[in-house]
Amino acid sequence: MSAFLVDRDSAGVSVGKPLGKMGQRAAPAAEVFFEDVKVPASALIGEEGEGFMVAMKVFDRSRPMVAAGALGLMQRALDESVDYATTRHTMGKPIIEHQAIGHKLADMAIRTEASRLLILQAAWLLDDGQRNTQQAAYAKTFAADSAMWVTTEAIQVFGGMGYSTDYPVEKLFRDAKVFQIYEGSSEIQRNIIARELSRR
Repeated sequence: MSAFLVDRDSAGVSVGKPLGKMGQRAAPAAEVFFEDVKVPASALIGEEGEGFMVAMKVFDRSRPMVAAGALGLMQRALDESVDYATTRHTMGKPIIEHQAIGHKLADMAIRTEASRLLILQAAWLLDDGQRNTQQAAYAKTFAADSAMWVTTEAIQVFGGMGYSTDYPVEKLFRDAKVFQIYEGSSEIQRNIIARELSRR
């Protein structure tokens, strides 16, 4: 397998219409089609037969960034939930003072901060010139799975209003799901982590 840089304006390259998506609609996605595209040898990235390794090295860089996107989403969901829970009152007090809601918010905050630290570790290793494959997989998996969990809990904090488009948490929930899929699914990340553990 080899990697090539193909210009979008090359003859035979076409892009389909944007796909309808559940979330992250501000980032369009579409199929790319190649029909009899001529690619010169000068478009080779790295060495012939090293395409897979080129892709894997890119993932070591991109996965912490994707995880950071999930972190931002979690932080927004947490912030919205805390704001709502401190202003919404039931039984004469803010709902944050009800233990069931307070514990949800605490767990949301724990996962958000743990994600932040895993991302910082993966990024620090990369900046330091060290191999970060395992740490990038840790960060991507934990942040992606946590984003889905945190946004689900955010909807619970909001109750019926969380299911409404009047508040942003339903959008955050829809946006969160794809973090478990792209840049290597959470299942693939666990395969990588298991492989890295076996090399010790």
